[in-house]
Amino acid sequence: MPETLRLLQAGAGGMGRAWLRNIKQNPDVVLAGLVDLDVPLARAAADEHGYAEVPVAASVAELAERTGAEAVIDVTVPAAHPAVSVDALLRGLPVLCEKPLAESVRECLTMVAAAEASGRLLMVSQSRRYFRTGEAFGGQLAGLGPIGSLSCEFSKAPRFGGFREQMAEPLLVDMAIHQFDLARKLIGSEPLSVYCESYNPDWSWFAGNAAADAVFRFDGGARFVFTGSWCAPGLETSWNGRWRASSADGTAIWDGDSAPVVENASGPAVPAEIGTGPEEIAGSLAEFVQALRTSSTPQTEVHTNVVSVAMVEAAVRSSASGVPVRIADVVSAAYAEAIETTPAGVLLEVLRSWSSVQQVVGLPEKY
Repeated sequence: MPETLRLLQAGAGGMGRAWLRNIKQNPDVVLAGLVDLDVPLARAAADEHGYAEVPVAASVAELAERTGAEAVIDVTVPAAHPAVSVDALLRGLPVLCEKPLAESVRECLTMVAAAEASGRLLMVSQSRRYFRTGEAFGGQLAGLGPIGSLSCEFSKAPRFGGFREQMAEPLLVDMAIHQFDLARKLIGSEPLSVYCESYNPDWSWFAGNAAADAVFRFDGGARFVFTGSWCAPGLETSWNGRWRASSADGTAIWDGDSAPVVENASGPAVPAEIGTGPEEIAGSLAEFVQALRTSSTPQTEVHTNVVSVAMVEAAVRSSASGVPVRIADVVSAAYAEAIETTPAGVLLEVLRSWSSVQQVVGLPEKY
């Protein structure tokens, strides 16, 4: 890989602008082009961030070859992720895609198929994995041994306006994937099932369910309990949530921002070791570049990230049905739907080649 990676960015909205600033600050990458369906918006965003000479267009196809792009950052709206990322992959371009990977597990599986068909990396930017104090928390949990219980309390009161306030499940679908995904990293195993109840308090300014309680059962017996609300004014938590983990050897807590604290059942407490690496989306981009340089597998490579989306989908189904939902059942149903709806071609061929979709995404097959 060249010393400086030439990037095409797709998406020039609010999050797209955050990524433009991120690219500007990273010496290992350079912006080769900016794509948005609203081309004047793309031109304005590029100019505002010091990219007056960078070409803009309405599609990756228009810029991929003539700019010499070597990778794509997909910062489009979630509904557009499958089309944009799959197109880039099949053009031979590795992709770093904003979370969530897609709006459904079915679409996620077609994106996995595209990555396999192209032989190119598809990584998801789960930016909340890249907090220095959060990584220190994970380090302390590793020292405590197998985690028996993990909990996250998330309480915020944002007034977004727009589409979020009209969604049927705004908290679960738009926010909770951050905490669900992080729970997988912290526990170090995969979720098996979830029981969830979502609801909307009387005072909520959201049309859909802005609060939820979910209990996930993990392989190995651990439980992850999520209690969240987007209409909880006063004494709000960090955007990362407030965390507590316990094992036979002790307990660790993290407020989502500050250094975590641990107390051992016996012996001295393990101090928090705070690193110096890049955080949030800067951390995502740094790992993406490193993965391309070394041919290593990043922690949020597409195959494994499907499970985080499946956690969200399973929680929504559980709330609607009133019963626990197995993660493997969600993935299996999505796979059957993907086989049925994917047009004939290379993606369908890859999907049909899988002997076990659970094995493909890393779920324990014994369940």
